[in-house]
Amino acid sequence: MNEPPAQKAKSPFPDAAQRKAAREAKREAVLLAAVRMFNERGFHATSLDDVALSLGVSKPTIYHYLGNKDQVLLECVSIGLAQLQQAAEEARRLPGAGIDRLRTFLERYAQVNMDDFGRCVIRTGEELLSPASAARFRAKKREIDDALRALIEEGVADGTVAAPDARLLAFTLAGALNWPARWFDPAGPMSREDAARAMVDVLLQGFAPRP
Repeated sequence: MNEPPAQKAKSPFPDAAQRKAAREAKREAVLLAAVRMFNERGFHATSLDDVALSLGVSKPTIYHYLGNKDQVLLECVSIGLAQLQQAAEEARRLPGAGIDRLRTFLERYAQVNMDDFGRCVIRTGEELLSPASAARFRAKKREIDDALRALIEEGVADGTVAAPDARLLAFTLAGALNWPARWFDPAGPMSREDAARAMVDVLLQGFAPRP
């Protein structure tokens, strides 16, 4: 009589995928703790010792996952910039009129700037970064500026956006939607989504009464 195949014992040790997931979760926890402290206290007033203490780990643990303080800040702003870049790419793939794609991007742009990593992008001056990191930061920001201008120009081309100077309009919109990174309170009466929608309504419709 054939014996049933022996069942493989379940290992109590994590496999490669589980180890990778655990590492990523720890890295994300370090980044989130760091970006919140940078936003609340400022970069210079925050030490990696502070970040480590908030997580109950040692400073070498921070170095293990992310490197030095400059590298931690660069990673934080890179995440925020990547979120903005993704928002622009998603908006440009949408069907319909240029003004609708622009509105979609502007609302998402404002929402990102009211969240942890987007706030860090707005609050971080390039002088806080090393020269090499500052150059990368500037290049990424230019990509976002170019994406916004391209959306405006698409709206101008299809007649749904009136902008004699697309560059000036892009600067004006970005300037207005960068400031929520400093004044928006997530514990306040409005959600990020509602605040973003209301601000974009004002920017697109204006505030002077119609004749």
